[in-house]
Amino acid sequence: MSFCKSKTDDKPVNYHDVVEQMRDSFYKRKSSPLEWRIRQLKQTLRMLKETSSEMVEALMKDLHRNKFETFTVELNFLIGEIEQMLRTIKEWSATEKPSKSFIYFFDQIELRKDPYGVVLIIGAWNYPIVLTLLPMIGAIAAGNCVIVKPSETAPAAAKYLYKTIPKYLDTECCRVIMGGIPETTELLKQRFDYIFYTGSPQVGRIVHAAANKYLTPVTLELGGKNLLYIDNTVDMSMAASRILWGKCVNAGQTCVAPDYMLCTPEVQIKFIEEAKKILQEWYGGKPQESPYLARIVSEKHYRRLVGYLNDKSQIAIGGDIDPAEKFISPTILVNVKTDDPIMQEEVFGPILPIINVNNALDAINFIKERECPLALYIFSTSKEIQDQIINQVRCGGVCVNDTMLQYTIETLPFGGVGNSGMGAYHGKYTFDTFTHKKACHIRNYNKLADKIAK
Repeated sequence: MSFCKSKTDDKPVNYHDVVEQMRDSFYKRKSSPLEWRIRQLKQTLRMLKETSSEMVEALMKDLHRNKFETFTVELNFLIGEIEQMLRTIKEWSATEKPSKSFIYFFDQIELRKDPYGVVLIIGAWNYPIVLTLLPMIGAIAAGNCVIVKPSETAPAAAKYLYKTIPKYLDTECCRVIMGGIPETTELLKQRFDYIFYTGSPQVGRIVHAAANKYLTPVTLELGGKNLLYIDNTVDMSMAASRILWGKCVNAGQTCVAPDYMLCTPEVQIKFIEEAKKILQEWYGGKPQESPYLARIVSEKHYRRLVGYLNDKSQIAIGGDIDPAEKFISPTILVNVKTDDPIMQEEVFGPILPIINVNNALDAINFIKERECPLALYIFSTSKEIQDQIINQVRCGGVCVNDTMLQYTIETLPFGGVGNSGMGAYHGKYTFDTFTHKKACHIRNYNKLADKIAK
């Protein structure tokens, strides 16, 4: 038996029993009726609206994130997704009638929408509410029972989910498990019917290996070094503003934030000139005093990021730090070499290194030598350059002349490829992720049909 203590109430939890209780609920079809799914979605919507102040407070504790940013990047996005599910869940759940050839004219050919069963969702710390609840509502909408494991790195948000979800949702079909690495390790030893993980490629490999034991399907939403190419055809003031917004939201702790920039030395000079003006306008001369800059989530991540700033000659803008607050100002690095530590792993912070290339072809070759990124950003007004890069670079998604907005469009699938993940979600893709389309061929005893078929 797998026992582990909960980090919240210190009571031993038998994970095998928890999973089997969920499976029993699933086999009794408690989560299957459409009416139950709709009720849980409405309850989640109610939860978000009634406890928004508690959510804001939790994220202020974990990330020093202001109310406006939390509403924009987490709460409002979640509400929009749930409202869309409520409008379309009947259509998404309906049995499909695929086309059929003449020899099956008298037969029923159907695709029925089945939930997988008991789903494990392992949330992330950088957007600990939306990246946990968004897959959860998709799993519920599809008729699954769900076990949610929030990230222990954002403890206030995890506690909010642990205490709030049971007040609103059916605890026989939806349960929150607290804890860190030991608890997650024990959970992964259990047999799930689907696992959804958001986090780093390193941990993603561990999750994937654990799922292999039972051939459990997985969705891995990972990160990677998202690149940004910019040329001299753009409106530099607007381009710099959009790039810096993508890098500064949540202090750069976003899986689709631009990780590094590729450009010519001439473009670099123009970009830095504009960046200085924009950052001064946004955050003033003392950015640490600005209410619009989040902090680094943990001491571990803070020390890792500060380690990138050892070479002061590389700092073109920023570089201000305060260990007491885990504060790092928006920073741009130049003269960065490909073997520098900052180019060996995802930055995940408010630091933007710039690598110089001669042209778009050089940038494409540079990208091809590295792992597939989750996001690719192209800043150019040249349609030829845009198409050249899009057509030759493998990545999770692309945004041209802006950053991160591809994440917000519900009709686009969000997910990675290769090192940046597998599977996708958002909008209907979230529902489809947790749904097995069962192929059904239903024949009768019509003799004429037999003769035609043979």
